[in-house]
Amino acid sequence: MDEFDRKILNIIQSEFPIAPRPYAVVGEQVGLSESETLERVNRLRDSGVIRRIGANFGSRQLGWRSTLCAAKVPEEKLDEFVAEVNRYDGVTHNYLRENELNVWFTYIGPDWEDVEATLAEISAKTGIKVLNLPADKMFKIKVDFNVED
Repeated sequence: MDEFDRKILNIIQSEFPIAPRPYAVVGEQVGLSESETLERVNRLRDSGVIRRIGANFGSRQLGWRSTLCAAKVPEEKLDEFVAEVNRYDGVTHNYLRENELNVWFTYIGPDWEDVEATLAEISAKTGIKVLNLPADKMFKIKVDFNVED
């Protein structure tokens, strides 16, 4: 990554322009053309530096419900279980952990009935119990990585 890549990353993390041509706006801020900026963003995404570009919505403010889930999945069933979990649009994160409960994911649904039904469906399809661990209190930590230093 060079100086331009770092500047672009710092801008798009939290200050992504809401504009008809956002990459032209970012390019103007860093001293590049729209096409040069978009080319760099695509390269950073293709290389895995950028995992996702998209909006984050406050599910609670929209009336939706989210929960943290955990499961104890035998090694020989990991691929099948993870593939089943990842089929659901409401899954926002899915991670393996070195723990007895080795698969952790978050699920967001329009209401608690949807959340509970979906987790029950995953358990029924995989034969693996999914623990539903809704938060009692929300802690939201905003993380930006200053990549220019």
